[in-house]
Amino acid sequence: MKLFRVIWKSVDRLATRIAALGVTWIIMPANTVSAQQVPKHLNPVIEKLAAGKPFFGVQSADLSLENARSLARADIDYVYLDMEHGPMDFEGLHRFTVGMIDKATILKKGNAQPNVAVFARFAPYGREQAQWFVKQALDIGLMGVIFNGIDNPEQALLAVRNMRYPQRKTSKYPDPPGLRGYAPASAVWWWGIPEAEYERHADVWPLNPDGDLLAIMMIETSEGLKNADSIAAVPGVGAIFVGAGADLSQYLGVERNAPELEQALQTILKACQTHNVACGITALNVREIAKRVAEGWKMIRTSEAALNQWRASVAR
Repeated sequence: MKLFRVIWKSVDRLATRIAALGVTWIIMPANTVSAQQVPKHLNPVIEKLAAGKPFFGVQSADLSLENARSLARADIDYVYLDMEHGPMDFEGLHRFTVGMIDKATILKKGNAQPNVAVFARFAPYGREQAQWFVKQALDIGLMGVIFNGIDNPEQALLAVRNMRYPQRKTSKYPDPPGLRGYAPASAVWWWGIPEAEYERHADVWPLNPDGDLLAIMMIETSEGLKNADSIAAVPGVGAIFVGAGADLSQYLGVERNAPELEQALQTILKACQTHNVACGITALNVREIAKRVAEGWKMIRTSEAALNQWRASVAR
């Protein structure tokens, strides 16, 4: 007992010193997790969306470990890896996600939530109804999938179903029924949580309020534009992303600086806001970031430099 008191006094003095440095350290019994340490969502993007905040990130096609390590500590919320116009390199994607594991962040936070979520965009369009790539992406450990060329609610619904496991009889959110096959070993390892806990988190938000997967639809065609409202209304759609509007301008038959394109973007934004779905766009300079955030866009794809400049301008 005397030895215990000596050890406890030593630990208490150490905790006091750490607290003086502004660090919170909670000592708890084994197998107990502090509610202060664990966020509601492991996906940092969903943590922000659930609080009504916009989120910011970058696009990359560089799957190197060096790029992964750099982005893991960047002051962004997400990175999306573009495999639409490049190789569908799942081995490289797996290597990149491994490179994004940052032990320093885990130790600092006291939980497995990364600072930066990893999403990816793949080659198949919605009209191709390809399902296999979703399973591959999620089993690697991605926290979101960006679906190209979603033209109607039926395609959006299939995308959502591909991201969900078949629901148990006791599920509070059984519909739409899931189609994802079960083999989450790599995902469980990357997320850093037990398999049972992964099952609880591996569902689409906001359909499941506890979900940590984001289903992101891209509207890129005139048909998709016509159906923007019904696409945004599909249960499980977490965001709609228009990017820079390059494909959409092609389908509309206008230049990218034409008023018709901006009108189309605003139509999609209105559909998102009507159904409380995050709407995403590319903004590559301070003026564009400020404009789009003020309009209500929640997902901003930008560059680190432009984002830092915008943050500095807001802080002034």
